[in-house]
Amino acid sequence: MVNVNEQLTRFKDEIGKVIIGQDKVLDLIFVSLIQKGHILFESVPGTGKTMLSKSVAQALNGDFKRIQFTPDILPSDVTGLNIFNPKTREFELKKGPVDTNILLVDEINRATPRTQSSLLEVMEERQMTIDGTRIPMRAPFIVLATQNPIESKQGTFDLPEAQLDRFFMKIDLGYPSLEEELRMIDTHLNDDALNNVEAVLTLEDILEIQSRVNTINVDPAIQKYIVEIVDKTRTHPHLELGVSPRGSLALVRGAQGYAMIQGREYVTPEDVKEIAPYILTHRVVLSIEGMTLTTPGELIQEIMDSATVPVEFGVSGNEV
Repeated sequence: MVNVNEQLTRFKDEIGKVIIGQDKVLDLIFVSLIQKGHILFESVPGTGKTMLSKSVAQALNGDFKRIQFTPDILPSDVTGLNIFNPKTREFELKKGPVDTNILLVDEINRATPRTQSSLLEVMEERQMTIDGTRIPMRAPFIVLATQNPIESKQGTFDLPEAQLDRFFMKIDLGYPSLEEELRMIDTHLNDDALNNVEAVLTLEDILEIQSRVNTINVDPAIQKYIVEIVDKTRTHPHLELGVSPRGSLALVRGAQGYAMIQGREYVTPEDVKEIAPYILTHRVVLSIEGMTLTTPGELIQEIMDSATVPVEFGVSGNEV
């Protein structure tokens, strides 16, 4: 049986050769991996979103493909299409880059809504449909998408709420500290750091952990706590759109994953608090009045602070 904490440590150590000072982010990525969740990285240009995605793929030893989204990319460029072969006089299926384990979608908001929507079925149902034929995705399969929040509206297309809801987490990488940036410069001056990242996990390891994570106990009191948090987003006066039921399930799964990497077989309120901002913030839409008063992140934190934290809840097991 795979030791989760040992594998997480090796995973973080390898990626830490390239990405400096993102320990919490790597925890979140690992939780997404073991819960089959897709990730949207959002931060200003030059903070390492693409480099981080490549490093994750390299450490997992899975098949990796990248799509650079631009306004002229078509849905068939993503999923694939049937091409007529004049020699055999038959149509042959040519699968697109989604036929992989780790798919990096760079600058996802540069593609048109039509092309963005081609990912909906792939992300949610883990299958693609080409000319009426359904083709299952590989396992494991995860989408790592990037976007810059400061792009001008010309040439970009905001992700619709339905698309955002398919992302398990949205992570803002932010700027490194002074010390971290000095270490980063030193690391990347010496050599091509990305080539030093070795595969420390196999796809079989990930699949095994994925099969175990849903056994993490979520006490009814914790479930009620999660539902209360989500319900508050649907009734808050500063929100036009609250968290969907898909978001509720994502929060449960995220808390289970976070508990697992802490070495526990049960979820605590602290697990929910730690993971909630990354799972809920991109699933709410501020009202016009709310936009003048707060941000989605601040509002989710306000809701978390107002929710009744359970003090008594059942546990099972000790270590993962």
